[in-house]
Amino acid sequence: MKIMMSAGEASGDVHGAGLAREIRKLSPTTELFGLGGALMSAAGVRLVRDYKDYNVMGVVEVVRNLRRILRLLDDLTEIIRLEKPDLLVLIDYPDFNWRLAKRAKKLGVKILSYIPPSAWAWRKGRAKSCAEIADVFVAIFPFELPVYQAAGAKIFFLGNPLVDTVKPSLSAVEARKLFGVNESERIVLLMPGSRRQEIKLLLPPMLGAVKILSSTRPIKFFLPAADGVDKANLQRQIDAAGVNVTITDSARRYDLMQIADAAAATSGTVVLEAALLNLPCVVLYKMAPLNFFIGKLLVDIKFFSLPNILADEEILTELLQEAVTSERIADEILNLLDNRAHVVEKLQSACAKLGTSGAASRVAKKILDTARGDNA
Repeated sequence: MKIMMSAGEASGDVHGAGLAREIRKLSPTTELFGLGGALMSAAGVRLVRDYKDYNVMGVVEVVRNLRRILRLLDDLTEIIRLEKPDLLVLIDYPDFNWRLAKRAKKLGVKILSYIPPSAWAWRKGRAKSCAEIADVFVAIFPFELPVYQAAGAKIFFLGNPLVDTVKPSLSAVEARKLFGVNESERIVLLMPGSRRQEIKLLLPPMLGAVKILSSTRPIKFFLPAADGVDKANLQRQIDAAGVNVTITDSARRYDLMQIADAAAATSGTVVLEAALLNLPCVVLYKMAPLNFFIGKLLVDIKFFSLPNILADEEILTELLQEAVTSERIADEILNLLDNRAHVVEKLQSACAKLGTSGAASRVAKKILDTARGDNA
């Protein structure tokens, strides 16, 4: 049996590698190949193309590299025609993957979509067009199902892989020793994101909040820098703000999160990771005014942080656009420190909706069943 996988970015490479390892356990003779990266290759996927050779972000970069991207689409289509896989597994990366899916369908290849487009939040019509192409969908959040079910899609929620991967490597005692903090000391994290624009817009008000908080309570502040972020630039901003914040490596972020009391974080997966480690956050999001105006027209959601969406209530305070001020961040951090136990209890209830451990194994079984023709 032959299964082709298509992952066009770093997060997809992580997910694809996890699925590949589980597929190999369940069916060692199954041949895996496709578009991916070093992690998928190490997990046993024969790379026909490396996503890093094509990975670009932003409208200008995409336009400049359009010819190369279209050539990749043609190359993968030809590989599908020659290899005749039993199944094509799309892993997120919707703008490219669904163009590839249309071509694969014309060649008679079955398609499974893992992490389908976020039709629950915006462009709900995509669910119907995707349902006409893919045979099976596997979502990583339960709230994704209704819009696809309404469109006639065969969609499953088999758990979220973060339940397995978000684990500290050290005990709380060992982590405190590593980061040099006593059990009695309060720890607050700053998590301004990995994108340059996020850091530009959100780190200054975060540092302003540190200055306010430092004058009210004895708190130790840490900033676990995301991979690829310029740490020297972060340090310059910290020094210019005149505050004491320790920058740490991303590799130890789960160890740090498990001993932290509260955080100020850019909206995204990191907020859910924190929730899984019982770390409540003040969730921030800010963008250019024009982008925000366009976003309001397109996106129809009650909350923008994943724990709140899971719970369908505002467990974590969300500060958006003009509400992102140093004073508000400081006030909300103090509120979290004073009411931490209640918030953590709510977070645990929300995270329970992500399912039990073993999601990657269950998804791998669904992939193999679909490849064999058993779509039940």
